[in-house]
Amino acid sequence: MRLIVPLQGVVQGRGGLFVGSLIPCCLFYFLQLYLKRRRSPPPPDSDSTELPRTSSRSSLFTRGNSIGRVRVSSRAAPLAKPPDSPYYIGLDRVKTDPYHRVTNRDGIIQLGLAESTLCFDLLQRWMSENLMESLMMQSDVDGGFDVSSIAMYQPFEGLLEVRVAFADFMSRIMGGNVSFDPSNMVITAGGTPAVEVLAFCLADHGNAFLIPSPYYPGFDRDIKFRTGVELIPVHCRSSDNFTVTVSALEQALSQARKRGSKVSGILFSNPSNPVGNILSRETLHAILSFAQEKNIHVISDEIFAGSVYGDKEFVSMAEVAASGDFDKSRVHIIYGLSKDLSLPGFRTGVIYSFHEDVVSAAKKLMRFCSMPVPVQRILISLLSDTRFIEEYMAAHRQRIRDKHFLFVEGLKQLGIPCAESGGGLYCWVDMSSLLTSYSEKGELELFEKLLSVAKINATPGTACYCIEPGWFRCCFTALADEDIPVIMERIKLLAESSTS
Repeated sequence: MRLIVPLQGVVQGRGGLFVGSLIPCCLFYFLQLYLKRRRSPPPPDSDSTELPRTSSRSSLFTRGNSIGRVRVSSRAAPLAKPPDSPYYIGLDRVKTDPYHRVTNRDGIIQLGLAESTLCFDLLQRWMSENLMESLMMQSDVDGGFDVSSIAMYQPFEGLLEVRVAFADFMSRIMGGNVSFDPSNMVITAGGTPAVEVLAFCLADHGNAFLIPSPYYPGFDRDIKFRTGVELIPVHCRSSDNFTVTVSALEQALSQARKRGSKVSGILFSNPSNPVGNILSRETLHAILSFAQEKNIHVISDEIFAGSVYGDKEFVSMAEVAASGDFDKSRVHIIYGLSKDLSLPGFRTGVIYSFHEDVVSAAKKLMRFCSMPVPVQRILISLLSDTRFIEEYMAAHRQRIRDKHFLFVEGLKQLGIPCAESGGGLYCWVDMSSLLTSYSEKGELELFEKLLSVAKINATPGTACYCIEPGWFRCCFTALADEDIPVIMERIKLLAESSTS
């Protein structure tokens, strides 16, 4: 009662406020003292009474983990995932077990990458004789080497000298029937940035390009990754040797507009990649007329222009644009040296546009993908060496022709035909006779058998958006002659095992 009465006084307002407040406080204090004495003493710390730093950090990390893993952007997340395209899957598989004719004869033979070693002997000779002189070509007033010529900032769009050298080189390898103005040219660090920058300049996020299929599967990454521009396949068929027609373009454009897609341009490769056919002057004229009628852009990827080996004439879209009553400002050319001069490691690309706003915008964007000045210095000397370029290009074309003949003849002996082609570093092979079912599933099963059983990486048509199952792109210009019989024997054994 003695404890309760003062509390009642507080509640009832009759006094006892001080005593009623003091008693609970005292009880709480004595309770804490009692509990503290009953606790077991902590283990002695020989060094310090402070919590060790490692324990503190561990505690912090433990508390942070309860929030979850820190995220990357929604743009980067899809890129971090493993590739789902057979094109990239095949390239990755080769890296795990690459073929070597001496050290790993049971490895996977690479037929999925369009690169050439056919003229490395010529490049080796020129580099050994001219490389250092090319780098040190700029002299100061005393006649010595001026390091600032390669060490300091230079125009992002490329030195004037390298653009002049490119303009002359491109004109020569394209038959000398068209001239290129260096002021319309922007130098990039490879063909991939050239494609991406043009997509950025010509189309808004969510817009689309029409693109004849089958097409180079790398365009999906080159264009879609950062620009958000979509690609709409214009399906071509083997009955036309996979050559695009105006009627196919018209149909694809009409269907795209019904779906609500805004088409900003047409993108195509000439020579075609992966088929290797060369578009005629009439076809190019029809494409440009169609684009002008629909008021859209034309992007012509001409990176294989100097890698032609057939009887058909190569014609640049720049030549067609200059020959008729066309609005040239809608025409844009992509070029580079990774194929024609076998220099993918130099990361050399070109944007050529008749549209002054595109050129102006591309120059500013080059701060993200400009070519190193030392590489430009080498290329100025290389491209200006007329005697070497003529010798190299003649050998390059002849050696592609010879290798193409060996490869296609080997396939023909197995009863496997190829599409008619006249350019590029590859052939378009019809392996439909090896399919267990004439479908995309059957093609992907054959792709896996080629990789795991025959140990050959060839790009399946489904990766190139080909609607006819069984076609594969096979790149042959990095092969030695003695590798071709090995490939044919492996395909033969695979075919025999499939039928037995």
